Amino acid sequence: MLDVALAARVSPETLRKIESGRVATPAFPTVAAIAGVLGLSLDAVWAEINATAHEPVPAGGHQRRAR
Repeated sequence: MLDVALAARVSPETLRKIESGRVATPAFPTVAAIAGVLGLSLDAVWAEINATAHEPVPAGGHQRRAR
Protein backbone atom coordinates (compact mmCIF):
# COMPACT_ATOMS: atom_id res chain seq x y z
CA MET A 1 0.00 0.00 0.00
CA LEU A 2 2.84 2.38 0.82
CA ASP A 3 4.37 1.96 -2.65
CA VAL A 4 1.04 2.69 -4.34
CA ALA A 5 0.41 5.76 -2.20
CA LEU A 6 3.86 7.19 -2.80
CA ALA A 7 3.75 6.50 -6.55
CA ALA A 8 0.31 8.16 -6.77
CA ARG A 9 1.61 11.09 -4.71
CA VAL A 10 -1.03 10.69 -2.00
CA SER A 11 -0.38 10.06 1.66
CA PRO A 12 -0.62 6.47 2.87
CA GLU A 13 -3.28 7.63 5.35
CA THR A 14 -5.38 9.07 2.52
CA LEU A 15 -5.12 5.82 0.60
CA ARG A 16 -6.10 3.85 3.75
CA LYS A 17 -9.13 6.10 4.24
CA ILE A 18 -10.21 5.66 0.61
CA GLU A 19 -9.73 1.89 0.78
CA SER A 20 -11.68 1.59 4.03
CA GLY A 21 -14.52 3.83 2.83
CA ARG A 22 -13.82 6.63 5.30
CA VAL A 23 -13.40 8.95 2.29
CA ALA A 24 -16.64 8.33 0.43
CA THR A 25 -15.92 10.61 -2.51
CA PRO A 26 -12.20 11.05 -3.18
CA ALA A 27 -11.20 13.81 -5.57
CA PHE A 28 -11.05 12.84 -9.23
CA PRO A 29 -7.30 13.59 -9.59
CA THR A 30 -6.65 11.29 -6.61
CA VAL A 31 -8.69 8.47 -8.15
CA ALA A 32 -6.99 8.99 -11.52
CA ALA A 33 -3.52 8.91 -9.95
CA ILE A 34 -4.23 5.72 -7.98
CA ALA A 35 -5.80 4.04 -11.01
CA GLY A 36 -2.76 4.97 -13.10
CA VAL A 37 -0.35 3.48 -10.58
CA LEU A 38 -2.42 0.28 -10.45
CA GLY A 39 -2.57 0.08 -14.25
CA LEU A 40 -6.36 0.49 -14.32
CA SER A 41 -8.24 2.55 -16.84
CA LEU A 42 -10.76 5.02 -15.52
CA ASP A 43 -13.36 3.09 -17.53
CA ALA A 44 -12.53 -0.03 -15.50
CA VAL A 45 -12.77 1.92 -12.24
CA TRP A 46 -16.13 3.38 -13.27
CA ALA A 47 -17.44 -0.06 -14.27
CA GLU A 48 -16.45 -1.46 -10.85
CA ILE A 49 -18.11 1.45 -9.06
CA ASN A 50 -21.32 0.87 -10.98
CA ALA A 51 -21.20 -2.89 -10.41
CA THR A 52 -20.78 -2.57 -6.65
CA ALA A 53 -23.34 0.23 -6.38
CA HIS A 54 -26.04 -2.07 -7.74
CA GLU A 55 -25.27 -5.08 -5.53
CA PRO A 56 -27.61 -5.84 -2.64
CA VAL A 57 -26.20 -4.97 0.78
CA PRO A 58 -25.42 -8.18 2.73
CA ALA A 59 -26.85 -8.86 6.19
CA GLY A 60 -23.81 -7.25 7.85
CA GLY A 61 -24.77 -3.94 6.28
CA HIS A 62 -21.59 -3.45 4.23
CA GLN A 63 -21.20 -3.67 0.50
CA ARG A 64 -18.18 -5.52 -0.78
CA ARG A 65 -15.15 -3.42 -1.56
CA ALA A 66 -13.10 -3.82 -4.68
CA ARG A 67 -9.43 -4.59 -4.12
